[in-house]
Order: sequence, then C-alpha cells, then structure tokens
Amino acid sequence: MQGKFEMSMMGELTFFLGLQVKQLKDGTFISQTKYTRDLMKKFGMEEKSSVKIPMNTSVKMDMDADGKPVDQTRYRALIGLPLYLTASRPDITFAVGVCARFQSAPKESHMTAAKRILRYLKGCQEVGLWYPKEGGFKLIGYSDSDYAGCGVDRKITLGTCQMLGNMLISWFSKKQNSIATSTVTRIHT
Repeated sequence: MQGKFEMSMMGELTFFLGLQVKQLKDGTFISQTKYTRDLMKKFGMEEKSSVKIPMNTSVKMDMDADGKPVDQTRYRALIGLPLYLTASRPDITFAVGVCARFQSAPKESHMTAAKRILRYLKGCQEVGLWYPKEGGFKLIGYSDSDYAGCGVDRKITLGTCQMLGNMLISWFSKKQNSIATSTVTRIHT
C-alpha cells in the first residue's frame, strides 16, 4: 500500500546527546559516567586521590594578582569540559562557575581549584539524576545566596533548584550582574 511505511524498533534509549540513560522498571537514571571517565584520562587524573567536596570552602577565590600565571588554553579546557557535565551534575555547577570567572588570567591557585573539581568527580563518577516513575507532581523550589560572597567584586551568587515531586528538574547558579549602591542622608530638624 502506498502512503504506509513501517518504523523499525530501535530498542531502548541508552544514550541521548551524550547522556547515558538507564531505563529501569521503577524509573530512569541519567548520568555522564563515560564522559567523566574520559575526562579523568584526558587530564591524567586516574592516579590522583579523590576529595569529598568540589571546592575548598575555606579558600576564597580572587584574582590572585601575585600568583604565577598558567596556560590559559589548558585552564579553559579544564573548566569548559566539566561545564558540560553540569547537565547531569548539579553538585559541580557552583564550583565550575566560580573557576570559570578566572579564564582571562588564570593563576596556579585557579588551576588547583579546577583540578580539585576533577578530583571530586573521580570519587563519584557514577553519580547522576534519578527520575522515579512514582513521586507525585508537587512543584517545590529552593533558593539560596551568599551575601557579597565574591571576594573580587562583592557580588552575590544565587543558586536555585526546582523539584517536581522528588525529581530534580531544573537548577542553576549565577553571579549577579550588577551591584546597586545607595546613600542615606540624615536630615536633622
């Protein structure tokens, strides 16, 4: 018959736009495990020890004017490649964003921070997003910000995530665009 055609069964979705997809009876798991492993190999991190958090919370990142400059191209790759991982790894979004601020003049301190993200990823390569079949449709949002947390320009960084039931559906971390300043004059009467 003309006008009719058959579609072949291609099987279950396992990869989509670089994301690994595991469809299970009780939900779907999305990860970038293969990409993470490839990243470890590319930057020679297979033998390095892992760390528990992606960014050292006791160190405030700044321009490090007196620091020793590093190869800008390598630094950009070290930040740009993990940036792609934030599609399934909200746990590194903030740390990658902070390190990305120093791409124009990276120093050894920035390179150390960027490598720490990779050392963190080394210890949790199989982490991803779990979307259970059951879970409800209650929309919940969470938001947090630091107060003038950037040591360079005193701008606020805001983070937010949205959950549909117990499924993470959206997240971001962003540094504010501008700072509003004001003055107050007290008038004596």
